[in-house]
Amino acid sequence: MSLLTLDRVSKRFGGVTAVETVSFSIGRGEVVGFLGPNGAGKSTTMRMITQYLDPDEGSITFDGTPLADAREGAKQRIGYLPENNPLYGEMLVSEYLEFVARLRKMAPADQRRGTDEAVQSTATESVYYRPIGELSKGYRQRVGLAAAILHRPDLLVLDEPTEGLDPNQRVEIRRLIGDLGRDRTVLLSTHVLTEVEHTCSRLLIINRGRLAADGPVTELLNRARGATTVTFEASGDGIAEGVRAVAGVARVDAASAPGGNTRLSLTVAGGGDVRPELFRLAVAKGWTVYELHQEAGSLEDLFRDLTITANSGAAQ
Repeated sequence: MSLLTLDRVSKRFGGVTAVETVSFSIGRGEVVGFLGPNGAGKSTTMRMITQYLDPDEGSITFDGTPLADAREGAKQRIGYLPENNPLYGEMLVSEYLEFVARLRKMAPADQRRGTDEAVQSTATESVYYRPIGELSKGYRQRVGLAAAILHRPDLLVLDEPTEGLDPNQRVEIRRLIGDLGRDRTVLLSTHVLTEVEHTCSRLLIINRGRLAADGPVTELLNRARGATTVTFEASGDGIAEGVRAVAGVARVDAASAPGGNTRLSLTVAGGGDVRPELFRLAVAKGWTVYELHQEAGSLEDLFRDLTITANSGAAQ
């Protein structure tokens, strides 16, 4: 049985539909990445799962029981780190975790055990008696994670946990999430695709409130690699127009280039190799070629294909 199931869930704010008929299930022990552009409906979906919002349509089931019926019982088994990570800067870390434990009505023995495990898991021992307001952004994220797992939840919902962190801090938080995912189910929202590849076993992509993709990370990577990306930089006249007419080129994106050159990123459908044709075209047009490079598709290519292309089509 799945731990969490969404069945045709929708949420509207006035005349704006934030989430529309979204359905998916998450099994026990899965670490699932939840991706989408800004405003796609990720945070709204997470707030419905954690009961900060109620769906307007559809149902959410947690461990076989509808959230509408489970309520407090489900909250006791779900941990949530929202994107803004609300903390009390004037509190010591120890005081804040004690405060969260009281809010969750944890028994003294459970509070001690939960606090010890949370502090150890998030490596916050060294700042346990320091004011939260004096901590770095990385340590504040650790404190937020400690509060989210204090009650030893079965499901951990993390909304952009590495937002605003430097690369070293991102690696540390990513490692923590990977460790936490060993004994609990994790739903992770992030804009950083490398985090998905290194942390998650499965990926959900949402766009314009609808689910655009759902599958194992390896499977979606293979799907992405069915297309190729070619970088083409040259000088001359009519380069972009000429390249768009080449058979197999599905999309052309402009990129900045020095010295007035034209630099393009081309998405090639079907994994074909258009480099010989581009070279022949450059010779025929008298272009000077500075770069012609091909690489396999990535999760970023798939994400762009499912979101940017779809949004452009919808706007037309």
